[in-house]
Amino acid sequence: MPYSPRTALVVVDVQNDFADPSGSLAVHGGPEVVAAANAEVRAATTAGAAVFYTQDWHPADTPHFAKDGGTWPVHCVRDTWGAQLHPELQVVGEVVRKGENGEDGYSGFSMRDPGSGEVVPTRLPALLRDAGVEELVVVGLATDYCVRATALEGRQQGWPVTVRWSAVAAVDVEPGDGERTREDLVAAGVVIA
Repeated sequence: MPYSPRTALVVVDVQNDFADPSGSLAVHGGPEVVAAANAEVRAATTAGAAVFYTQDWHPADTPHFAKDGGTWPVHCVRDTWGAQLHPELQVVGEVVRKGENGEDGYSGFSMRDPGSGEVVPTRLPALLRDAGVEELVVVGLATDYCVRATALEGRQQGWPVTVRWSAVAAVDVEPGDGERTREDLVAAGVVIA
């Protein structure tokens, strides 16, 4: 799918803790995703498309982390090296932070309070509407978590969504999670390019 001024590229969580091999939750293939995401950023901006970025921005203590009863190792703690967008990533648009108050922020569109279950939107839906976006391209990390959640919620909110498979990489907590995610996305109407 070529980019156009009505397309938005959403670059999901290309942060040091995920994209750098020394990150606390490093994704195999993360460095390659940085380069692939940059190629998509160049293609999008050349076509006049908007580019948005998501960024985990957790407090030091949150039920999202295993040490506090959650699932994940400590990662992307705000104002740390791990939370910063990867230094080689081309950043040319708005950055939408998620999980700032300890929420689970898998999707770029919304966050869920791990205690109450309350779901609140991020700034991304309003930014997309304000930009007149009609379709989304999603790239970034990780395929089986934040990319998946962002693409699926984008579809649920009515946008046609394409995931550039060469510009994503999976955590694969369970072997094959990335490929199962591909099947889930296709079943939901997401285009895999």
